[in-house]
Amino acid sequence: MTATEQEEYRALRATIRERGTARVCVFLVGAIAWASLLVATTALAAPPVAALVPLLVLASTFEAVYALHIGVERVGRYLAVFFDDSWERAAMAFGRPPNAARADALFTTVFALAALFNFAPTMVVQPTMPEIVFVGGAHALFIVRLAFAKLTASKQRAVDQQRFQVLRTMDGHQDTKARGS
Repeated sequence: MTATEQEEYRALRATIRERGTARVCVFLVGAIAWASLLVATTALAAPPVAALVPLLVLASTFEAVYALHIGVERVGRYLAVFFDDSWERAAMAFGRPPNAARADALFTTVFALAALFNFAPTMVVQPTMPEIVFVGGAHALFIVRLAFAKLTASKQRAVDQQRFQVLRTMDGHQDTKARGS
């Protein structure tokens, strides 16, 4: 591996480490901001439509977590294909063994529960049917977004790997010897 390739490899590994940490930090800060807004809107007995403000913070936090996660996965696939990274290959081959603990990298269960908690105060202030439909619909759309994101994220690894293999072939990196890492 050339010095330039070694530097690129180190930088990409650092990117994975930093974005992985950032993802958790964004989640925690976003959860605190959401909870603070939820308490404030509930304490003020705000109208049902006010529930959309903390929902927006919740959705924004999720989108940031999702973008960081997809980016980290993409860098990992790049390393696996262009650097024949043994860690990435092992992680992909290892997968999720049956009966093993599973982590939710996107925190979708927590976000879905938060959306339900976010909607609950709306029902306390005796909303009208249009308010229930509008505010409830926004919450339902967010939960659908969570499900769709989780589904697409589960397929993203294979999609990215295939795309990088095509790019490697097009770029003339068809050599059979591993670049090493």
